[in-house]
Amino acid sequence: MSVPAPSVILDRVAHWAQTKPDEVAVQYLDRTHTWAQWHERLLHLAGALAADGVGPGDTVAFVDKNNLACLEVTFATSALGAANAIPNFRLAGDELDYVINDSRARILFVGAEFAQEIESLRPRLSTVQKIVVVGGENDEFEPWLAAAAPATLPDVAPETTALLLYSSGTTGRPKGVQLTHRNLFAHSEDVLAVLPFTEGDCLLVAMPLFHVGGTCYAIMGIHDGRRCVFTREADAPSLFTGLAAGANIAFLVPPVIAAVLGAGAHAIGAFSRLKRITYGAAPMPLPLLRGALAAWPDTEFVQVYGMTELAGVITALLPEVHRDPAQEARMASAGTPIPGVEMRIVDPATLEDAAPGAIGELWWRSAQTTPGYWNRPDATTETITADGWLRSGDMGRVDDGGFVFIEDRLKDMIITGGENVYCPEVERVLVEHPAVAEVAVIGVPDEKWGETVKAVVVLAPDQKADEQELIDYTRRHLAKFKCPATIDIVDMLPRNPTGKILKRSLRAPYWAGHERTI
Repeated sequence: MSVPAPSVILDRVAHWAQTKPDEVAVQYLDRTHTWAQWHERLLHLAGALAADGVGPGDTVAFVDKNNLACLEVTFATSALGAANAIPNFRLAGDELDYVINDSRARILFVGAEFAQEIESLRPRLSTVQKIVVVGGENDEFEPWLAAAAPATLPDVAPETTALLLYSSGTTGRPKGVQLTHRNLFAHSEDVLAVLPFTEGDCLLVAMPLFHVGGTCYAIMGIHDGRRCVFTREADAPSLFTGLAAGANIAFLVPPVIAAVLGAGAHAIGAFSRLKRITYGAAPMPLPLLRGALAAWPDTEFVQVYGMTELAGVITALLPEVHRDPAQEARMASAGTPIPGVEMRIVDPATLEDAAPGAIGELWWRSAQTTPGYWNRPDATTETITADGWLRSGDMGRVDDGGFVFIEDRLKDMIITGGENVYCPEVERVLVEHPAVAEVAVIGVPDEKWGETVKAVVVLAPDQKADEQELIDYTRRHLAKFKCPATIDIVDMLPRNPTGKILKRSLRAPYWAGHERTI
């Protein structure tokens, strides 16, 4: 029997509630809900939202660490034709009130441990009409939901915005990325076409829900009818609890994988239960990846590259490439485009397609593509062309097998003496030095060359190396103009909450007082 095409993401929960009502759908802390129970709960939540005036075109916001209630609000709100905005809970006060106000949230849901901070911001929250505390001793969420009648849902078009995820804000103020029901369906179906789940698979949802690797990954599992186990954080106790609950599929960032490998035999043994580890959001240094492949020989590894503006994954490096010695050079790639995705490599100066094999800006076109930035038509026009191509801002190239290599951010490319230097090329060489654990390459101002190459390095435990040794090492592997002129050795690299290295923070001291920052 054919299944009607879904209009809103809640339709998929309704489908599974009909076809396997008594199977567990979601688990969070000590609570589980079957598909039938969860669908009924979401209808009551939609009823509570509607009773408080939430309707088509409205937004709500949710500030907390990972909490199943956040995803529930996304499903229930979007079924009413409204959207859930999920700010990064780690934002400072003046950043957090900016995002909440920008989203125009009518109701603000806040985890108990953030309630005091939100209360201090309350006078500055211009659109918020109601605050609901979630969890803790004074939980307001569950009584509010329980008192509501189930909603009668309106007709909502798939093109309606369901979710607002804010860009990480590594430059300027964060922008709200609108993701529609159609975007979310397309992402789920495109990824599942190359990375299908099988009966009995259970997803570990450990990435923060303000990130596509949290929310859109979970929505994909629910779309396919897979049980999802949510962790509060991506720390060791939470991850181990999720594994003990039966999770066998995980999406993790490389620093988490590195921490597990460094935690010893017990942690490595626990993670051997995973059938598949998908990693992304930050590059995986090749030595770390080789260590992970050796530690978990029976686990599939998948690297993904994507963007919030594309609802998540856009390319995938599949398991078979990871364990094929003949394709080791492609381990440094982001894989190949997933189905339903068109790609161009564009010369950023001429806006014409780059020559085969040449480096250019990656442009994407897909049903996954955001309709635009919330309240930012100017930014939307700068990013999405009239014929639907999304300018990623990432520089890359494609090899003869169609594998995409991300070389740098367009705005971060170093131009030294008229030569273009792509930081990942330098980083890939330096991280192969046995003393190097992590590296970030940046451009710093230079009176003669405009800018020169600098590397910032974290050494591996119990390893020693000095600046000159590392510079000499790069000179054995790279053209001289690509080699770092200077290297700083530090204890830790600055990162945003999704694990991306904050190169802006590394550059800032060197560009202070200059008219430009790159």
